[in-house]
Amino acid sequence: MADSIFIPIGDGRFEPTEHARGPWDPRALHGGAPAALIARAFERVEPGAELPLARLGFEFLKPIPLAPLTLTTRIVRKGRRVQELVAELSADVGSAGEDMVCRASALRIQPVPAGLPDRAQAPTEAMPGPEHGKATKFALNKEAGTSLASTGMEMSWLTDPWDQGPGKVWMRLRQPLLPGEQASALVRLVATADFGNGVSAALPFEDYLFINADLTIHLWRQPQGEWIGLDAHTLLHADGIGTAESVLHDEHGPVGRAFQTLVVQPR
Repeated sequence: MADSIFIPIGDGRFEPTEHARGPWDPRALHGGAPAALIARAFERVEPGAELPLARLGFEFLKPIPLAPLTLTTRIVRKGRRVQELVAELSADVGSAGEDMVCRASALRIQPVPAGLPDRAQAPTEAMPGPEHGKATKFALNKEAGTSLASTGMEMSWLTDPWDQGPGKVWMRLRQPLLPGEQASALVRLVATADFGNGVSAALPFEDYLFINADLTIHLWRQPQGEWIGLDAHTLLHADGIGTAESVLHDEHGPVGRAFQTLVVQPR
């Protein structure tokens, strides 16, 4: 079995392993895996890598297959105070060539100057730490073998993972994103943020699809450490739009918020 979530195969191309698999289709990836890969690339884009990332957005254009992926990034707005980055992820679809499966963007912003009055009162209290949770091997698909949820992530639950409705959990990567490389705290956060719709599942997985079509993350500060916490809830409106919202935590307190737009359908 592979010991990483992706394997680099050269020229901006990556081979996903079985640890990247998602819950909806065994031939498709969990959105957190490619989102983390893109976040890693955004952190490294020059010039301007000294600017902190303040917002990241991912549009999952179609299911991302368990196939070789090509990642490209570029700066579309240059500046000393604000930069906008974009990324495109394409999948190898055999004789048909490559098909774009994810489009992403990010804002890098000059940080608030040191010495200003601290106005950092978070809208929610810090979660109890991961040592207060229950270690649980959890996946929406209880029959899942190897996947990002079951073998790619370690989870410490503060709520019952099998209850429908809001949920609280700490997660950290069980496998490295790439071989021999320690993932940054931001990469860990992005991988975790895409679990919000599953952590707060409001409908039974056996009967309904609630697949997120996107993921948007707004950061109040840069995350720290291995563990990332999700305080997640799902909002469903009949004849309306389903969304999942999560407050993101590290062990020092709230870090930001994540938002997912859901495709909700009976199976």
